[in-house]
Amino acid sequence: MKNKLFILFFILTITLTGQNFTPEQAEVLCQPALKCIQKLYPYKPGKVLGSDADVVAPKVDHPAFYGCFDWHSSVHGHWTLVRLLKSYPGLPEAKQIRTMFEENLTSEHIQKEIAFFADPNNKTFERTYGWAWLLKLQMELRTWDDPLGKQLAANVQPLADTIVSKYSHFLDKLNYPIRVGEHTNTAFGLTFAWDYANAFGETVLKNKIEDKALQFYEKDKDCPISWEPGGFDFLSPCLIEADLMTRVMNKVDYMLWLQSFLPGLGDDEGIKLEPAVVSDRTDGKLVHLDGLNLSRAWCLFNIARKLPGEDEDIIAMAKQHLNAALPHVTSGAYEGEHWLASFAVYALMCE
Repeated sequence: MKNKLFILFFILTITLTGQNFTPEQAEVLCQPALKCIQKLYPYKPGKVLGSDADVVAPKVDHPAFYGCFDWHSSVHGHWTLVRLLKSYPGLPEAKQIRTMFEENLTSEHIQKEIAFFADPNNKTFERTYGWAWLLKLQMELRTWDDPLGKQLAANVQPLADTIVSKYSHFLDKLNYPIRVGEHTNTAFGLTFAWDYANAFGETVLKNKIEDKALQFYEKDKDCPISWEPGGFDFLSPCLIEADLMTRVMNKVDYMLWLQSFLPGLGDDEGIKLEPAVVSDRTDGKLVHLDGLNLSRAWCLFNIARKLPGEDEDIIAMAKQHLNAALPHVTSGAYEGEHWLASFAVYALMCE
């Protein structure tokens, strides 16, 4: 009952006041990551085995990011906790969070993570979804004005540098974008990578991202958004592309591009997206649609912000998707709980 009342309050707060989240809401949002960043199993490894010797427990390969079902979920689980602790240092769980960070994100553990990426059999591991979230985590650590934050940022930086290098080399080879609603979506990975490169002067990577974004997407027209969502989507291929382009185009060019790419978005008689419906939250693929509603929300908020006057119809659509998903972030089913809070926190940041 307490959780249901919280969710109702959460929705009313967002709808009526436009606030991001209160300390009480942050306390609830941190719970899923707290439960999973040191939870060993169930776990879905993404490694390629080179020999019998490679059959080891996840914590051997990934002493920093072994929890939360898979590597990328562990990474953005850590990001969620950093973001919430930065926002509210007095969280009741603050001491527990700090202890877990100190245990997981040691320099030695990060070096073992780097060694895994150096394995020739796993050079494409977590490309590019996990790469993007690792850069988002490091961006949060580097901007955390706290002694622990500074130490953790120093520990994680060599892995972030590895990802920057891998991303740069990958973009040199990538001739065509990957337009799907799941992990390998090119536009999603480029958004977070651009944010990191822009924040910390990674000029080579930033320029490559901008060049590739224009090469891949500048001439796109009439995105088939009526085909969405796919049954397993947690990203909208159309909206995530439009979100990326908010970063690489000025307002005038973006408005013209968007009118051609998604004609009718924000018009009274134009595109009207309804939140996706999840039939089974214990199904790890079907529950992706809760994440879709959250990622649609953050994309729509960002798109509206780029347009003159911040389009109210687009913002209303974003809030509709956000409010549809928030009651299910803590559904009790681990299939969604191990990752959805990260999407919720990021969507609320973009609100």
